[in-house]
Amino acid sequence: MTDHILIQRPETAPHVQVIRFNRPEKKNAITRVMYQTMTDALQAANEDPDIRVTAFLGTEGCFSAGNDMGDFLAFAMGGSMGREVLDFLGALATAKKPIVSGVDGLAIGIGTTIHMHCDLTVASDRSLFKTPFVDLALVPEAASSLLAPRLMGHQRAFALLALGEGLSAADAKDAGLIWKVTTPDALEAETLSLATRLAAKPPEALRIARNLIRGSTADVLARIDEEATLFAAQLKSAEARAAFEAFMKR
Repeated sequence: MTDHILIQRPETAPHVQVIRFNRPEKKNAITRVMYQTMTDALQAANEDPDIRVTAFLGTEGCFSAGNDMGDFLAFAMGGSMGREVLDFLGALATAKKPIVSGVDGLAIGIGTTIHMHCDLTVASDRSLFKTPFVDLALVPEAASSLLAPRLMGHQRAFALLALGEGLSAADAKDAGLIWKVTTPDALEAETLSLATRLAAKPPEALRIARNLIRGSTADVLARIDEEATLFAAQLKSAEARAAFEAFMKR
C-alpha cells in the first residue's frame, strides 16, 4: 500500500472508511499503485459489515489533477487505459456501500468523473471541475459519456466532456454533479458529517434505497468497456501522439 493513498477510519466518523489522495506535491495525480490501493479498499468495504460508507477526500486546494502523466504515457505505449484503471472503475461502479466525496480545489479528468459515481458530493467554493479528454485527442472515461448527460443534460455534458469547459463549484451544483457547496475550512467536516449520518441509518434499508435510486449498473459497466475500447484506439492515433508531444513541451 502506498502512502499516496491513505485508508483511514476516523474516530469521529464511526463505520466510515476514508480514501484520501495524499500526493499534494503532484496535485494528487493518480498512479497505477494508487488505483490498485483504492480498488482494494472499495472491495474490502463491500465485505466488511463494520464499514457502511466510503468517503473520498483530497488535500488542501486539490482533490486530484487526474492521471499521473508518467503512468499515463506508459498506458499510451501499451495502447490501453491500463488494468489498474479499469479495475478501479469497475469497483467504483459496483460498490455495495454508499460513497460520498469532498472536493477542495482542482478536480481534473478522473478527479471530476469519479463524482458521477458518488451518492453525495460536497465541494468548496474554490473548486474547479474539468475534463480535458478531447484536448489530448482522447475520449471520456468512467462511463461519463452516459452519466453526465443523465445528470446535466446534453449541452452541459457536451461542454464539460467535449469542449473541455470547466465548472465552478456553483456551476457543478446547478448541473447536478455535486450536492452542496461550502467553504474550504468546512469541507472535510461537512463531508464526514454526511458520511456519518448515512452510516447511522439502518444498513439494509439504506442498501435497498440506494439500489432503487441508482438502478442497474449493467449499462454503466457496458459504457465503461465501450469507452475503454475507443480510448485504446485513440491512444494509437497520430492526433493523440501529436497532442501528447504538445502537452509535454508546455
